[in-house]
Amino acid sequence: MATTGVRIEAEDQHDLQSDTDSALGSETASSTASLSSSVMNYQYENGRRYHAFRSGTYVLPNDDQEQDRLDLTHHILSLLLGGELYKSPLSDPQNILDVGTGTGIWAIDIADKFPGAQVIATDLSPIQPQWVPPNLQFQVDDCETGWDFNQSFDLVHMRILGGSIADWPQLVKGAYDNLKPGGYLEVVDWETWSQTDDGSVSQDSNFFKWQNDVNSAATQFGREMNTASKLKGWVTGAGFTEVREEVLRVPISPWAKDKRLKHIGLYMQVLMEDSLESYSLALYTRVLGWTREELTVFLAEVRKDIKNRKHHLYTKLYRVWAKKPGPQESA
Repeated sequence: MATTGVRIEAEDQHDLQSDTDSALGSETASSTASLSSSVMNYQYENGRRYHAFRSGTYVLPNDDQEQDRLDLTHHILSLLLGGELYKSPLSDPQNILDVGTGTGIWAIDIADKFPGAQVIATDLSPIQPQWVPPNLQFQVDDCETGWDFNQSFDLVHMRILGGSIADWPQLVKGAYDNLKPGGYLEVVDWETWSQTDDGSVSQDSNFFKWQNDVNSAATQFGREMNTASKLKGWVTGAGFTEVREEVLRVPISPWAKDKRLKHIGLYMQVLMEDSLESYSLALYTRVLGWTREELTVFLAEVRKDIKNRKHHLYTKLYRVWAKKPGPQESA
């Protein structure tokens, strides 16, 4: 596991391949029972498909291309976290909630791990598979409009929700209120602000312009993107105890000397290239007033910065877990 706060060492320059080489090569190839027609009436914009439920409140698409990107994210997180699905000291959980489940892979894995637990996984889009473990139920739901469950949970899990939530303190409070005393909350998210330790990328580069634009537009849209470093504070403020935080540095291309980080960087480069359009289309066209044609040209330049292995860019992954105090405990 990458070490928190330790600088990533870059590989020797003479070992670099061409910046235009394929980063991953052959490594990447590329039930819900009754759904109302309104939930399935997807919206289409700039050639991408978006959710219908709470239409317009979420800037990421939900089409097959996006689902592949979400599945790749799950694979990268598994590599980074050593295959761990959770960090909390769970003991025979009976009820588990996965908020913003996406394609549902984490929920499926946790349901398989705890076959005696009932797992509920929610999302704005019904894009999850139909054939799932019998103890797993997918629900179309908006976590920001009030929680209405018939049971309390031993674990509430959320990940990669930056840019999707208007009121994080309220969301964390919802998790707190729906946990059993002694239950756990876990939140995992990227810092959407990549950086270098050696100044290898100029602050006036296309990459940093894109990064500034996306974060600024998301804030204007009312759903702040770069929230990962604030998670611990929000969780603590909600009354949780035993609050823990883990921060991992993650290269976003294969520039690291360490073989494991280089391998992860290969996947991260593909993820970043796929993420450019997913995160940019709605924000640039709805908020910043760009045309899709203008954005396409600009993102081609951003991709060059990402693929340049002389650019030692990395992001941070934050994982926060905490306990809801029991009756005899005080926050």
